Amino acid sequence: MSLTTPTFTALPPLSLYIHIPWCIKKCPYCDFNSHAVKGDNFTETRYVEALLRDLETQLPQFWGRPIYTIFFGGGTPSLFSAKAIDTILCGVRARTKLLADAEITLEANPGTFEAEKFAAYAAAGVNRLSIGIQSFNDAHLTALGRVHNAGEAERAVEIGLKNFARVNVDLMYALPNQTEANARSDITRAITSGVTHISAYQLTLEPNTLFHSHPPTLPNDDTCGEIEESVHGALAHAGFARYEISAFARKGETSAHNVNYWKFGDYVGIGAGAHGKLSFPNRVERTVKAKQPEHYMSAMEAGDAVIEQRELARSEFGFEFMLNALRLVEGVPVTLFAERTGFPISLIAAQLDAAEKKGLLARNHLRFAPTALGLRYLNDLQEMFLS
Repeated sequence: MSLTTPTFTALPPLSLYIHIPWCIKKCPYCDFNSHAVKGDNFTETRYVEALLRDLETQLPQFWGRPIYTIFFGGGTPSLFSAKAIDTILCGVRARTKLLADAEITLEANPGTFEAEKFAAYAAAGVNRLSIGIQSFNDAHLTALGRVHNAGEAERAVEIGLKNFARVNVDLMYALPNQTEANARSDITRAITSGVTHISAYQLTLEPNTLFHSHPPTLPNDDTCGEIEESVHGALAHAGFARYEISAFARKGETSAHNVNYWKFGDYVGIGAGAHGKLSFPNRVERTVKAKQPEHYMSAMEAGDAVIEQRELARSEFGFEFMLNALRLVEGVPVTLFAERTGFPISLIAAQLDAAEKKGLLARNHLRFAPTALGLRYLNDLQEMFLS
């Protein structure tokens, strides 16, 4: 195995990410590439055509490789009609080697659904729904700038479960003026709803968001700790295993698409602002598409919307791999590093030793994983692999 360039004996699994950039309104905490619907900027048909052109331009780079998962993210993909989603999926099937049992996930918000739309998404081939609830408390939803209320949230979950065998709920905690009891109520309502996967995130104030420039009053560190402990405890008691730092699932219900990210798999990204990562026999490339929807569509009509394409340098592989793998509670096999980076594990031996000595990492000859302390101070652990 080369110590200067990656060498792959087999390429990683391949996923497809499809970005839908529009929302009814921009939430004050959101730092994703999303844009509020205004006037005539929401152009579904034109955008679908751009997506399929985007896919076609990249076909030579992954021709013949099977696609294991698809994820419609945003933005709010459920703003799109079921007909549009069906057109996209038909286009993907016609152009690629999409596996018959591929996991196909679509993100939805309670304020943008109807029962008929959920049924039609399922008929188009979507088999996993991820609903952005954030909270079942009306006051907290208002504080977060959400466009739905608690009743709509519960109704969306109910309709989702009637149409999909696999439903995920996204929740946030440590919200403005939230108590431990409030957070516990949210998580209990999610657990008792019947969903099989719950993503639970602590609210953070990200740069380039309204909350960052005009921060709300959040619970203090002690209260945040109490809330997190309560949320995690309730999930564990209900049989939801924490498999990633913010993801909890019943047995057999993990998100295959996200696990592929965390295990440094490959993914084609299409859509405004979409990122991609592809491995080749002796290199790994990352791409980024134009962020603004109009710019993206115009660029695709002219031929290509890539605004950044670069090959990963040898010095980047350790951090890139560990940034993802360390999010997994059970860690990864030692052999996965060489399989997914094309470099021997000796590339990060010094950093592994240092992390283990600090009690942030546990390892043996078969696998390594973050300790409980490592998960608590995950950013610090990940940064150790920057050097």
